[in-house]
Amino acid sequence: MNYDFLGNNPMLANMSPEKLQFLMNFAGSRKPTEMKDMMPFLLSAMNSAKSKDIQFSDTETDLLFSVLKQNMSPEEAQKADKIIRMMRERRGG
Repeated sequence: MNYDFLGNNPMLANMSPEKLQFLMNFAGSRKPTEMKDMMPFLLSAMNSAKSKDIQFSDTETDLLFSVLKQNMSPEEAQKADKIIRMMRERRGG
Protein backbone atom coordinates (compact mmCIF):
# COMPACT_ATOMS: atom_id res chain seq x y z
CA MET A 1 0.00 0.00 0.00
CA ASN A 2 1.22 3.50 -0.80
CA TYR A 3 1.49 5.76 2.25
CA ASP A 4 2.67 8.89 0.45
CA PHE A 5 -0.55 10.57 1.61
CA LEU A 6 1.02 10.75 5.07
CA GLY A 7 3.80 12.97 3.85
CA ASN A 8 1.29 15.30 2.19
CA ASN A 9 -1.12 15.39 5.12
CA PRO A 10 -1.52 19.03 6.27
CA MET A 11 -1.83 17.85 9.89
CA LEU A 12 1.76 16.64 9.61
CA ALA A 13 3.19 19.62 7.74
CA ASN A 14 5.19 20.78 10.75
CA MET A 15 6.34 17.33 11.81
CA SER A 16 10.06 16.84 12.13
CA PRO A 17 11.70 14.72 9.43
CA GLU A 18 12.62 12.12 12.07
CA LYS A 19 9.03 11.76 13.22
CA LEU A 20 7.73 11.62 9.67
CA GLN A 21 10.26 8.93 8.78
CA PHE A 22 9.26 6.94 11.86
CA LEU A 23 5.60 7.29 10.87
CA MET A 24 6.32 6.19 7.29
CA ASN A 25 8.27 3.18 8.57
CA PHE A 26 5.43 2.33 10.96
CA ALA A 27 2.86 2.64 8.19
CA GLY A 28 4.91 0.38 5.94
CA SER A 29 5.61 -2.26 8.56
CA ARG A 30 3.73 -5.50 8.78
CA LYS A 31 0.98 -4.99 11.30
CA PRO A 32 -0.61 -7.70 13.42
CA THR A 33 -3.79 -9.27 12.15
CA GLU A 34 -4.86 -10.66 15.51
CA MET A 35 -5.76 -8.67 18.61
CA LYS A 36 -3.51 -10.72 20.87
CA ASP A 37 -0.53 -9.44 18.87
CA MET A 38 -1.55 -5.78 18.83
CA MET A 39 -0.43 -4.74 22.33
CA PRO A 40 3.11 -6.16 21.94
CA PHE A 41 3.32 -4.53 18.50
CA LEU A 42 2.25 -1.13 19.84
CA LEU A 43 4.55 -1.38 22.85
CA SER A 44 7.45 -2.26 20.60
CA ALA A 45 6.73 0.72 18.35
CA MET A 46 6.42 3.02 21.37
CA ASN A 47 9.70 1.75 22.80
CA SER A 48 11.40 2.19 19.46
CA ALA A 49 10.20 5.79 19.23
CA LYS A 50 11.23 6.46 22.82
CA SER A 51 14.71 5.07 22.22
CA LYS A 52 15.05 7.57 19.36
CA ASP A 53 13.76 10.38 21.58
CA ILE A 54 10.61 10.70 19.46
CA GLN A 55 7.35 11.71 21.10
CA PHE A 56 4.05 12.03 19.27
CA SER A 57 1.18 14.41 19.96
CA ASP A 58 -2.32 13.00 20.45
CA THR A 59 -3.17 13.92 16.84
CA GLU A 60 -0.09 12.13 15.55
CA THR A 61 -0.83 9.12 17.76
CA ASP A 62 -4.39 8.97 16.41
CA LEU A 63 -2.95 8.85 12.90
CA LEU A 64 -0.65 5.96 13.89
CA PHE A 65 -3.63 4.05 15.27
CA SER A 66 -5.75 4.71 12.20
CA VAL A 67 -2.98 3.26 10.03
CA LEU A 68 -2.83 0.23 12.31
CA LYS A 69 -6.57 -0.36 12.08
CA GLN A 70 -6.86 0.03 8.29
CA ASN A 71 -7.16 -3.64 7.43
CA MET A 72 -9.12 -4.78 10.46
CA SER A 73 -12.70 -5.89 10.53
CA PRO A 74 -15.09 -3.51 12.31
CA GLU A 75 -15.12 -5.88 15.29
CA GLU A 76 -11.33 -6.00 15.49
CA ALA A 77 -11.10 -2.21 15.09
CA GLN A 78 -13.52 -1.83 17.99
CA LYS A 79 -11.31 -4.06 20.14
CA ALA A 80 -8.30 -2.02 19.05
CA ASP A 81 -10.05 1.16 20.15
CA LYS A 82 -10.50 -0.37 23.61
CA ILE A 83 -6.80 -1.19 23.81
CA ILE A 84 -5.92 2.32 22.67
CA ARG A 85 -8.17 3.84 25.34
CA MET A 86 -6.56 1.63 27.99
CA MET A 87 -3.09 2.68 26.86
CA ARG A 88 -4.04 6.35 27.05
CA GLU A 89 -5.52 5.92 30.50
CA ARG A 90 -2.30 4.26 31.66
CA ARG A 91 -0.23 7.22 30.51
CA GLY A 92 -2.71 9.71 31.91
CA GLY A 93 -3.94 11.07 28.58
